[in-house]
Amino acid sequence: MLHPGDDGFDEAGEGWLRTVTHRPAAVMIATCAEDVVEAVRFAVKEGRPVAVQSTGHGVSVPADDAVLINTSRMRHLTVDPAAGTARIGAGLRWEDVIAATAPHGLAPLCGSSGGVGVMGFLTGGGLPLTCRTHGFAAGHVRSLDIVTADGQVRTVSDSREPELFRAARGGKGNVGIVVSAEIVLVPSRTIYGGLLAFPGLRAAEVLHAYGDWTRVQPDTVSSSVTLLCFPDVPQLPAEFRGRSVVQVRVIDTGDGSSAGPLRALGPESDTFGAMPYAGITGIHQDPKGPVTSHLRSALLRDLDGDAVETLVANMVAPFNVELRQLGGALDRPASHAVSTQGAAFHLWVRMPAGAEEQAATLLERLRPWDTGAMLPGFLFDADADPARVRRAYSATDYARLVAVKRRYDPANVFRINHNIPPGDEII
Repeated sequence: MLHPGDDGFDEAGEGWLRTVTHRPAAVMIATCAEDVVEAVRFAVKEGRPVAVQSTGHGVSVPADDAVLINTSRMRHLTVDPAAGTARIGAGLRWEDVIAATAPHGLAPLCGSSGGVGVMGFLTGGGLPLTCRTHGFAAGHVRSLDIVTADGQVRTVSDSREPELFRAARGGKGNVGIVVSAEIVLVPSRTIYGGLLAFPGLRAAEVLHAYGDWTRVQPDTVSSSVTLLCFPDVPQLPAEFRGRSVVQVRVIDTGDGSSAGPLRALGPESDTFGAMPYAGITGIHQDPKGPVTSHLRSALLRDLDGDAVETLVANMVAPFNVELRQLGGALDRPASHAVSTQGAAFHLWVRMPAGAEEQAATLLERLRPWDTGAMLPGFLFDADADPARVRRAYSATDYARLVAVKRRYDPANVFRINHNIPPGDEII
């Protein structure tokens, strides 16, 4: 256990997302489940809340005066090729799992960045790049080892404490700390994927075409479109200064013919083609180092012509706006606590400090298409209020989560997160 002033204390609380700074009372750099148990019991004895962090991609609120558990050294990983599963420690990132499973012809359902921590992704529901083909990554979890607020390690699954298992897959860190997960892998075969880039001046044309294209795509096709607006500042390479770009990302687990209509638009660059599944996280070109960006999100019911025009009218630097098509396998019945709540697109906004008002303006202007719901895996620092957290779940899911919270964490020990209070009214 590290305390303020100890070597390594400050570094142990840093994460990838630097918009939130932790000032914990103590930090446990855990190497095994027993370390996590010790830290939870210590926190309960001291009357302090517990926070957990691996890579720090999902930081929401400061862990001030809390016991912060850093799981980045919990890196055990075993692959069972015959069963098509992997057992994963809480400190692993998707790039670690991809590297270990690819030689066996298998792959995990990961997101756009290989540097994202596995547990934060899974406990937030996990929107994989092949989401329309396979659904949420949470639906491909076979079992979890989770440390609850009573300092016990519980192995949960569909047949063992199923409500806790369900709540942990989508309820984020509200019901315990996941120290290990057994996940079901998918065949790692050749897929078709890539990025088509267009100049920002063609944004309206491309977005209209993209919206029409998404309406006829089968479940084998997952895609997103991103609007990038770069400021005219000397820190950027000359080719990006003051420019805007539209990028369409396509992943096709079928025959690869889907991108034809988009390629016919004549992109200025085009990387779409056959690729190994293991290369999937290179498509989005996500930043690898720490960032200080502020993040916002929403769920949209449609991307019609008026929505396109609204987006284009608000393309101002410095901005990064992504729309990801939902539907397909995401809408199939599932036994976890995350759903799209019927939305057609997920909207994700990234902006530097100082541009928060621009993001708020964009979201306000898109309100006619906003379902009012959110995805739990895309709740950020601006969404820490429990009233906003509630929007990430259907009424039924939220009621079940509150019931599980009351049973396993009645004192709300795990509250340094997007919190679901155990005393909340069940609706």
